[in-house]
Amino acid sequence: MSIDFSEYVACLDQDDHGHLEVLESAYHEAARVMSPRGLQNYLEGMRAMCTMGRGQDLVLSYVQEMPGVAREVGEDVIPDIVEAMMKLASHTSGSVIALMLNQMPLAAQRLGDAEVLRGYLKLVHQLAGKAPRGLRPMMEVLDELLSRLTLGGLRRWAMWGAQAHQRDLDGQMAYFGLKTESSRSVMQKERRGTLFVNNQRKLNFYLRALWARAFFMRPTAGDYESRRGLKPFIEDFQIHVPDAYDPFCGIDGMEIYRAAAAHCAAHMVYTREPISAEELSQAQMRCIELFEDARVEYLAYSEFPGLRKLWLSFFSTALEGGEGVGEVHEVMQLMMRTTRAIMDPEYRDPQPVIDQVATDFRAQLEQDPHAPRLAWMAGVDFYNRLTQISRIPSVRILSDWPVPYRDDNRFFWDFSENMFVEHGIDYVPASQQQVRKYVSAVEMANEVDCELAGDDAQEIWVCQSELFPYEDQGVSYNEMWGKEPVSEPYHYDEWDYHVQLARPEWTSVIERRQPKGDPERMDEILVKHRPVASRIRHLIDALQPQGIVRRRGYEEGEELDLNAAVRAMIDIRRGIMPDPRINIRITRHIRDLAIVLLLDLSESTNEKIGLEEGDPGYEEADSILDLTRESAGLLAWAIDSIGDAFAVHGFASDGRHDVQYYRFKDFDQGYDDEAKARLSGMRGGLSTRMGAALRHAGSHLAQQPASKRLVLLVTDGEPADIDERDPQYLRHDTRKAVEELATQGIYTYCLTLDPDADRYVSRIFGENNYSVVDHVERLPERLPDVFAALTG
Repeated sequence: MSIDFSEYVACLDQDDHGHLEVLESAYHEAARVMSPRGLQNYLEGMRAMCTMGRGQDLVLSYVQEMPGVAREVGEDVIPDIVEAMMKLASHTSGSVIALMLNQMPLAAQRLGDAEVLRGYLKLVHQLAGKAPRGLRPMMEVLDELLSRLTLGGLRRWAMWGAQAHQRDLDGQMAYFGLKTESSRSVMQKERRGTLFVNNQRKLNFYLRALWARAFFMRPTAGDYESRRGLKPFIEDFQIHVPDAYDPFCGIDGMEIYRAAAAHCAAHMVYTREPISAEELSQAQMRCIELFEDARVEYLAYSEFPGLRKLWLSFFSTALEGGEGVGEVHEVMQLMMRTTRAIMDPEYRDPQPVIDQVATDFRAQLEQDPHAPRLAWMAGVDFYNRLTQISRIPSVRILSDWPVPYRDDNRFFWDFSENMFVEHGIDYVPASQQQVRKYVSAVEMANEVDCELAGDDAQEIWVCQSELFPYEDQGVSYNEMWGKEPVSEPYHYDEWDYHVQLARPEWTSVIERRQPKGDPERMDEILVKHRPVASRIRHLIDALQPQGIVRRRGYEEGEELDLNAAVRAMIDIRRGIMPDPRINIRITRHIRDLAIVLLLDLSESTNEKIGLEEGDPGYEEADSILDLTRESAGLLAWAIDSIGDAFAVHGFASDGRHDVQYYRFKDFDQGYDDEAKARLSGMRGGLSTRMGAALRHAGSHLAQQPASKRLVLLVTDGEPADIDERDPQYLRHDTRKAVEELATQGIYTYCLTLDPDADRYVSRIFGENNYSVVDHVERLPERLPDVFAALTG
């Protein structure tokens, strides 16, 4: 096989026989591992390396090393490597790029997957912009780094060094060359327990020994963003497992890999037909998954009894509260105990219903483990039993199994009716997306197919005026059966303090409406807190804008003070020095202020003050939410009387994808019965993702033309959410949100009810930008005082 290379490598010396031998040898090697399309990409890459004009060594490095990369992770990654190297040409020298190419087969071998290698290329590009001096020393020790770190660990190690030695070029070179104590200390901290690439061959042999067939396994870089990594999953008949596992409750990483690989292989071997997801809720699907996992594991350990001991060890240690498990939700504990009871006939659960469910399911397995809809029926029945035992939590809690070896079960679900696996379960093609039309009352009455259509209707018609039944009872359809509208999601960045970068569009804020209450309840607050209301009336008088004020006694002003001018002329006639202050200065005293009162409505606001459940008078006692409502009502009454533009909003969160934002009263809305009804119906629940809520409040406030804009946040605790276990993460993000609002001219002040807030709140909002209410009962009187101090 011969080819004319002059078309592709014009930069090389054509008379140098050494170069020609290298080209031909490398091309023959490439032809053995690449398709014709891959070879063409390989040749075009040669041309691209030449056009960079960085010397012959760079081109030869590319020519020699790319066949090795293709052998490890496939040929499709070669165009990505070429593009990445061309981007680096503007950041570093040709010799550094050549060194990267020389190390590319090593990176491909250690990372083991094309997608993970692409993540590595992105990391290198980021480092070229942040720490270009560190690239060469890092390439020289890449073998040691990748033998100890996953891609996620390498990224955190590199970003720590780039941030710490941002202006210290010598420090950069020493850090990235592993020559400093801090460099090796951070590397040791980011080191994971067991790497997949070190054990891939063992796992392949393990599965082949069990089922006498080959299974394709690939690593995933889930720990790129989180140290926990992705769950195992099956896609395109390939088993994807995390690139590293830490020990779990005394079980080492290799045992976790064996359990995960055997579990996924059992799905592939014993799943005969998919399970339909039609008309199932997400919580029901999680319950069905429990029994389908138990079914395939039963078939596996019936054939290979040792697998029962392997899988059972995870549940027994996790339920006994082993190290690393953390707090487990009550419903998740019930699900784990059910799995253990199915797997271990000798186990007896404190809940008799668990033993009954496990006994019934084992009997069905012994009768016919391949029965159609076996897991479907058992899962739906178990879901119905759970609803009687406990309150079903959010889907994210149900999906977060503490046991690390279980996969995400996408393999056996059939979403053909209304869901599409390749785009995720929330994806709907444009042809099937729901359409919302705004129509008149006549169209609604004459054309609508079904007044009570569900959320899955193809078209939703919205009538802009109230529609009443023919038998007019004074109650509209909307009041009888209507649902509160939900906004389109607003996406905001979130700050990751680990890498000192913002995760783009990481959170989704969705505006919702809470049910209305009795507006008279807000008027009764003024009666309940009569002394506070009386003091607020004096505060209103003090802050009331005075309009145009004329002040006398100025040397320069807008008008002449006739009395002072006459006195000055008399003094001149008398031969004495006149008073030159004969003018009047006119000033306009107005309050150009816009304020958002932002209320934390998390689950903790439902706690009763000073009492615990079961104490006498618990039901009648005021909760934190009651005091928050009363203080918001008093302040709203005061601001409305003063005449400032203001809005009252609230927030809660259920993970980063569902930050719920409530607008009780907007800037263009008066403090009328509608706003009072919204405030009266205020409810608490979920968690506190504060940074996203502050950014969204700032977006509303930024649209106001006022010269002074203020977000007054009332909260009873620190930022927290169900999908973030690092307590520092959301604190840093909230501080970043406060800083971002400050750059927009929006001032943020926090009034916190947490008595322990001193340890963190000053670092978030600043030394003079917060107040701690030591006694929660005093919130209604403290909030107006804080407002007066900030705006007076």
